[in-house]
Amino acid sequence: MKNLFPSYIRVPVIFFIIFGLVEFFIDSGEKPACIEYPVVLLFLLLVLLILIAIEAIVNSLENVMFQSLDEAAKERYLAASNKMPEFKWLSNLYKKLTGSKPIEQEGEIILDHNYDGIRELDNALPPWWLYGFYATIIFGIIYMFKYHVFNGDNQITELETEIAQAKIDIEEYKKTAKDLVDYNTVTLLTEASDLSKGKTIFDVNCVACHKADGGGGIGPNLTDKYWILGGGIKNVFKTISEGGRDGKGMIAWKQSLKPSEIAQVSSYLLQFQGTTPAEPKQAEGDLWVDETVEIPQETEATIEIIDSTQSPSN
Repeated sequence: MKNLFPSYIRVPVIFFIIFGLVEFFIDSGEKPACIEYPVVLLFLLLVLLILIAIEAIVNSLENVMFQSLDEAAKERYLAASNKMPEFKWLSNLYKKLTGSKPIEQEGEIILDHNYDGIRELDNALPPWWLYGFYATIIFGIIYMFKYHVFNGDNQITELETEIAQAKIDIEEYKKTAKDLVDYNTVTLLTEASDLSKGKTIFDVNCVACHKADGGGGIGPNLTDKYWILGGGIKNVFKTISEGGRDGKGMIAWKQSLKPSEIAQVSSYLLQFQGTTPAEPKQAEGDLWVDETVEIPQETEATIEIIDSTQSPSN
């Protein structure tokens, strides 16, 4: 076996098997584990050194043992070492699959006719070919009955089913992948953890312009029902992400905040709606009415009266 797999083949094979196992079991993202984690690289180098050391020790012991033998034993050892391993099972399997006759038995299957001295053997079809042919016949019968008799799903139907399932899987994935949220998919967050994170973001980035109670300073008042670029979670999300009006207003925060963070701070600042700040700034923009919410007629009349009595600045 050592002649079949010498040291210069055996050592690299064992090393790359260990390397593959390390890469398989250690999740390192797009980069190989040995690059992402230096300790893994040190481990692999240590393994390589150990493998080389083992080979060197084994070879040294064999040389010492060989030198201690007499001449006859040395000859037997060399003869055994130089003898290549015989794979009789592989040879027998080949003969069974081909079904060929040995050369000394070809006289039994030689045909009578000849052409210009050329004789032909009456060899049977190789078993591998014959069994494969039978398998194709069986497969063809099963295929015909499944798809042409019992109308089994064809490739188009299977593709449509897989596409439909893929859409379901994508929607399920989006529910947990918060950073995939955008203007079209954002929803109002009500979990305490999301609102708490939104408050932290608001306190760090928004208080300077809108004040801690949302009453407004440099930026508009967040507590009234008037909005410059539209209210509601979708419009607020878009405004924070893309920024305010051109040339003035708030900057675009999409370069600094993740989509999930924009959704959190948008949901938090909407909590100011209906509250009373200490120093409310005059209303700006247009009265915002959420068209997705049905409003009673009495409320609509009240909104019209309020809208006619107030004239917010833009």
